[in-house]
Amino acid sequence: MPKNRPEKSFKIRKSIESDKLEIENIHTKAFGETKGPEIAGLVNGLFNDKTAMPLLSLVAVEGEKIVGHILYTKVKIIQTIASVSAQILAPLAILPDFQNKGIGAQLIKEGLNLLKDSGVKLVFFIGHPGYYPRTGFIPAGALGFEAPYHIPEEHAGAWMLQELCPGIIGRIKGAVQCSDVLNQP
Repeated sequence: MPKNRPEKSFKIRKSIESDKLEIENIHTKAFGETKGPEIAGLVNGLFNDKTAMPLLSLVAVEGEKIVGHILYTKVKIIQTIASVSAQILAPLAILPDFQNKGIGAQLIKEGLNLLKDSGVKLVFFIGHPGYYPRTGFIPAGALGFEAPYHIPEEHAGAWMLQELCPGIIGRIKGAVQCSDVLNQP
């Protein structure tokens, strides 16, 4: 086992209402002074956005402390003839002192498993093209899924998806429409 990956000493659970202040703090610290407050505000907005429902919010807890958070919200695939249940992962944050311990990957994995069990077929994400493929994400644009807003060509690989139910990719294509809060560049 690599030395930067200690044994799992945290648990993952669905977030509850009383976690919201700690969740806001995690995003603020993880994304820094410049972007952190904006991302924390985005998360708070998503919790109250009816167009984001149903959503899945998970936290990683070490001891009694919440150290990570991930949020999945509903998206629609438009300009397609078939309907498919889909979500978008946005955002994922781990407290800086707890990064590089596998917590983010476990939050992603647990979230994808819960979404698959609930009938979600596709999960989208805009993120680091070097990290997220390790968790099963692949470029979405080349597969016929248009991002919710323009992504410059040099960043096209950051628009990704993961198929939770085989047979969707190649059968479904279209533009992805996020919830009201996320539906902006």
